[in-house]
Amino acid sequence: MKPPYEVSSEILKLITAISEKIGEVNAKHLVKQNPTLRKQNKIKTIHSSLSIEGNTLSEEQITAILDNKRVVGPQKDIVEVLNALEVYKGLNFLKYQSEKDFLKAHKLLMKELKEKSGAYRRSGVGIVKGSKVEHIAPPYENVPFLMKDLFEYLKDKSEITLIKSCVFHYEMEFVHPFMDGNGRMGRLWQTLILMSEYEIFEFLPFETLISKNQEEYYKVLSTCDKEGKSTKFIEYMLRIINTSLSDLLEHTTKKLNETERLELFIEKRNEEFTRKDYMKFFPELSSATASRDLKNGVEKEMITKIGNKKTTVYSKKSTNQI
Repeated sequence: MKPPYEVSSEILKLITAISEKIGEVNAKHLVKQNPTLRKQNKIKTIHSSLSIEGNTLSEEQITAILDNKRVVGPQKDIVEVLNALEVYKGLNFLKYQSEKDFLKAHKLLMKELKEKSGAYRRSGVGIVKGSKVEHIAPPYENVPFLMKDLFEYLKDKSEITLIKSCVFHYEMEFVHPFMDGNGRMGRLWQTLILMSEYEIFEFLPFETLISKNQEEYYKVLSTCDKEGKSTKFIEYMLRIINTSLSDLLEHTTKKLNETERLELFIEKRNEEFTRKDYMKFFPELSSATASRDLKNGVEKEMITKIGNKKTTVYSKKSTNQI
């Protein structure tokens, strides 16, 4: 059954605005960002999503953990960061329509934090804010069926991806399928759904805006619970996404240098390639610039050169990207 919501004029307006901004992002090749900047954005995403749940570590401490440096802080917080880094590192290998992958991601995210991570709860649960019960989740017996329905909904190709990602996020929070980790799983899975159509969302830290105004986030969730539909949460999340894209377009102006271009190209490439393949990825480059980039990569031992002149092919040596 399709989860209940209405397509309001605000939703239509925001989808139009977001679509225009994504078009501008693509036209300006902002998906092909400086790998260092993308690494920073991923750290911002992890920091914001975990801080919403009470994690006390700073972005600098998370960066230090990523660089294998010793960090002083609560052990639980450090484990949360290590788990999140592992999950986000393998984001491209998770399928958003797969309930099996959903449970696998939760298991990784909550490793060493909860005994029964990667499995749906086996008891009742409610959300308490102060002395007030904000939300009573459905009985645990219903969770497997409700989540199965939700993953069936994700397979609906007639649904707009932007809306689908918001609906899943809200409905999953409503079902509250796990004893812990529901919030971070909702935000993670929304990112994954958006990535299925728009590559930019792998590196867009919209969680930062949620983190800055958590009260509104929880208030909108509560309002939707009372109304029995996710319309207002869809509007809220689309506003967050729209603002995040505006920030990206406003602040990302730096051009890639020769090393950053090559880092970006080889990041997800495991097979051998030629100069022609490299120029196809960066159509604005001249053949002389492409040759210089590749020569620079060989000298810096980022890639290996095999053969000469027309028979030349290259292969990736190693990558240290998150």
